[in-house]
Amino acid sequence: MSPDSVFQTCSTIAMAGWLVLIVISPFWSSFDKFLIGIVITLFAVVYTWLIVQVFRPEDFEKFGSLTGVMELFTDKTAVTAGWVHYLAFDLFTGIWIKKNAQKYGIRHLILIPCLLLTFMLGPIGLLLYLLIRAVKTKQYFASNY
Repeated sequence: MSPDSVFQTCSTIAMAGWLVLIVISPFWSSFDKFLIGIVITLFAVVYTWLIVQVFRPEDFEKFGSLTGVMELFTDKTAVTAGWVHYLAFDLFTGIWIKKNAQKYGIRHLILIPCLLLTFMLGPIGLLLYLLIRAVKTKQYFASNY
């Protein structure tokens, strides 16, 4: 399977996962288990498969500098691995946001902008959620579990 095909397939699966997380999972909470147990695990397997294809042990020292990281990600397979990494971690973060918000009684409707931003811009969506949670709980360092 080419990096382009992997990119497209994983992006489509992630989009479906996010739609389910935003639209369906508030009414079907056990679907989060499917998202983590199947979708995110699939991304982890794909990521590992891609990394094994392109990274050599000596490449790991390149993570110590911006120039080294830029050099690592000049290969399509490596960039695709990086993309799958983002897809997996952003979706996992979205699930955490939803679960944590339920713990604190934050309505799902309020979460939608946080989830959309997490899908598109990862940490910005998480930051928005943490700010909303801080306002709701009156404490920034509320329990994260």
